[in-house]
Amino acid sequence: MKKIRVFVVDDSAIVRKIFSEELSKFRDIEVAGTAPDPFIAREKILKIKPDVITLDIEMPKMDGLTFLKKLMRYYPLPVIMVSSLTPKGGRLTLEAMDNGAVDVVGKPGGSYTVGDMIPQLAEKIRAASRVRMTKKSSDKISAPRKPERMKALTKTSNKVIAIGSSTGGTEALKNVLTKMPSNSPGIIVVQHMPANFTKAFAERLNGICQITVKEAQNNDSVYPGIALLAPGNYHMIFRRSGARYYVEIKDGPMVHHQRPAVDVLFKSTAQYAGSNSIGVILTGMGSDGAAGLLEMKRSGAKTIAQDEKSCVVFGMPSAAINLGAVDKVVSLDRIAERIVRMV
Repeated sequence: MKKIRVFVVDDSAIVRKIFSEELSKFRDIEVAGTAPDPFIAREKILKIKPDVITLDIEMPKMDGLTFLKKLMRYYPLPVIMVSSLTPKGGRLTLEAMDNGAVDVVGKPGGSYTVGDMIPQLAEKIRAASRVRMTKKSSDKISAPRKPERMKALTKTSNKVIAIGSSTGGTEALKNVLTKMPSNSPGIIVVQHMPANFTKAFAERLNGICQITVKEAQNNDSVYPGIALLAPGNYHMIFRRSGARYYVEIKDGPMVHHQRPAVDVLFKSTAQYAGSNSIGVILTGMGSDGAAGLLEMKRSGAKTIAQDEKSCVVFGMPSAAINLGAVDKVVSLDRIAERIVRMV
C-alpha cells in the first residue's frame, strides 16, 4: 500500500508531536516531515515532496495565509488549514480556502478533543490527497462572474431542501445558494466544518445571496427564503410541529467521524418532510449522507447528487449513487436549476 505522505507546519511543538504520533497510527498515512515555520517548511517541502500539507494559520515570522498564497502560486499542493476555534480563526480560514486550501480542521481544545479531531483529520488528508491542484496566477485575475438568478417561485410554502457537503463544499454551496430565488423553499444545510467557522461562512453567504443565510440556532423556523447552516460541532435535526418546520440543535456522538453529520439531517428530513423534501448531496470525502439520502428517497423525496467531473472529491455523491439513493446526477452549475424544476 502506498502511503499518503503528510508534511506538518505548526509553530507548536506539542501539535507537531501529536500529529506525528497519532497520524502515524493509520496504515495509509505517513508523516514525512514537520516544520515550526514557513521558512523552514519551504526548503523541506521542496526536498520531501509531500502529498498533503497541514498548515497552522497563525504563526510568527510568516502567517499561514501568506505562505499559502506563495505556495499556491509556485508549488501548489493540497493544503488543510489548522486553525484555533475562534471567530478570527474562522474568518482567516475562509480567506485561506478562497486562496486554494482544500479543507480545514480545528485545533483540539475544550469539548473538541484529540480523540475527536484525529479521525476527522485522517479523513480530510485522504480526501485532500485526491484533489488535483493547479497553479494560481496573480498576474491576471478575472472579474468574478455574476451568479445566474432563478425566477421567483409561485408556491413553496410546504417544501424543504436539505443539502449536505464536505471537502470542496464551501465553493459548491456558494454556487448553489447564490442562484436560489428570494422565495425559494426553506433550505437546511450541513457542511463539515468546525465550530465558529460555520458562523463566518453563513455571514459571508448571506452577503451575496438573494435568500437569508444564517448559522442555525435551536428552534429556528424553516420557511421560504431562508437557509439554515448547521453550527460546527453540533448536529442539526429537522422537526415538524403542526404546519411549522423547525430545527433542533444538539450535541451527541459523532456520525462518520462528523458532527454535524449529513446523515442526521437527512434521516430527520425523511421522517418529518417526506415527499415534501428535496435532498442534495455535494462534493465530499466518505459516505456521510448516503444512507440518509436513501431514506429520503424511500419517503418520497426527490434526490440529487453532484456529478464526478464538477466535484473536488466524489466520495459522498458516489456512495449515495452506489446505494441507489439518487434520482438525478447533475453538474454543479445546474443543481440550483434542477432544484427549482423539482419544486
